[in-house]
Amino acid sequence: MKKWRRPSWKTVIGVAIATFLLVVIGLNFVGSEKHVLATPTHLYGVRDPAFERVVGSLLGPPIVRGNRVDTLVNGDEIFPAMLEAIRSAEHTIDFETYIYWKGETGRTFARTIAERAKAGVRAHVLLDWVGSQSMDEDALSLMRDAGAQVEIYHPLRWYTLARLNNRTHRKLLVVDGRVGFTGGVGIADEWTGHAQDPSHWRDTHFRVEGPVVAQMQAAFEDNWIKVTGEVHHEPRYFPAIEPREPGVGAQMFLSSPAGGSENMEIMYLLAIAAAERSILLEAAYFIPDDRTVEALLQARRRGVRVDVIVPGPVNDAKITRYASRNQWGMLLSAGVSIHEYQPTMFHCKVLVVDGYFTSVGSTNFDERSFRLNDEASLNVFDTTFAARQAELFEQDLARSRTYSLQDWQSRSMKERVYESIASWVSSQL
Repeated sequence: MKKWRRPSWKTVIGVAIATFLLVVIGLNFVGSEKHVLATPTHLYGVRDPAFERVVGSLLGPPIVRGNRVDTLVNGDEIFPAMLEAIRSAEHTIDFETYIYWKGETGRTFARTIAERAKAGVRAHVLLDWVGSQSMDEDALSLMRDAGAQVEIYHPLRWYTLARLNNRTHRKLLVVDGRVGFTGGVGIADEWTGHAQDPSHWRDTHFRVEGPVVAQMQAAFEDNWIKVTGEVHHEPRYFPAIEPREPGVGAQMFLSSPAGGSENMEIMYLLAIAAAERSILLEAAYFIPDDRTVEALLQARRRGVRVDVIVPGPVNDAKITRYASRNQWGMLLSAGVSIHEYQPTMFHCKVLVVDGYFTSVGSTNFDERSFRLNDEASLNVFDTTFAARQAELFEQDLARSRTYSLQDWQSRSMKERVYESIASWVSSQL
């Protein structure tokens, strides 16, 4: 019989490190504990006071009235408005974003923030570690040297390994606690222009005034506290804000694996379940899970029009396109209309239900946004605002190609294989 030998200390350490890494990887790929098992049924419409009570009490902050929300279309409108607000800052600038890439746009934002920081404005910038990997180092140094406090969300450190898959995907800018911005835009040259060619992306962002800006400030503070431990509670961050007249009802809705990770998906499910006439969805990344698929199918069985616009041939993540198409068969068979935007990358994130309820912000229609990322969406309760988003939807629709059930059924074997493989990792996309 072969004599047993005690493993060397090198082997023991090697096994321990390998085990540790496997555990860390497992923690990153396993989402939060699932609580939502059934798709909500239709009990009321989005105009019913019950819907507002549920969304404002069960899941999120209360709906507050008297807000103004301006729609900004593409970089030619978005970036000048954001930069003007930063230049006007007298007390505070609070800026959180996922994407901050190298290029002239990033340098312009850095210079503008630095100028106000030098003038004595308290500037706080929170950047996601993954999304800012390609950022110009000189832009980072410019802001810090000017006195702006720049922090990185979940950088690669030994003590953050179990949270590396949790990214902040929020796009928030709040100036003087009175003016806020949110939407889908990243800080990169790809968002400049007016979606005129494949190098200039299509997106929508929103400028906000009114009492809901305090909720946007609180949304920024949520992650700032996690990263720094600092609590900003001075009046300059939360000034008294008079309602705007006429104004709209709104709430700033948050989700995070640290608390309420499934709230965003539940909110989407409740909005879809409340639909009685139409659902218009613009989704940069559309990978519905079983519950959201069933919610859309139930809406169709109620006779609700369901139209979805997704990216087409110009796509920054081909794997998400394959993972998305793997789910389309049931939806197309039920009469859901899916349209692929043709001119450039389509990065909008807008949901409009029955011409009244609109949700805009950073949230994608996929499991990563619903369970793994920190997200922030502005929910607006107003017919005029919804009508503007519906108008933009129709404009985007005119530049899209409708993907038919026949298209789906006739796709090649190669495409089917790619879609099947992509679906295995759909929860991470």
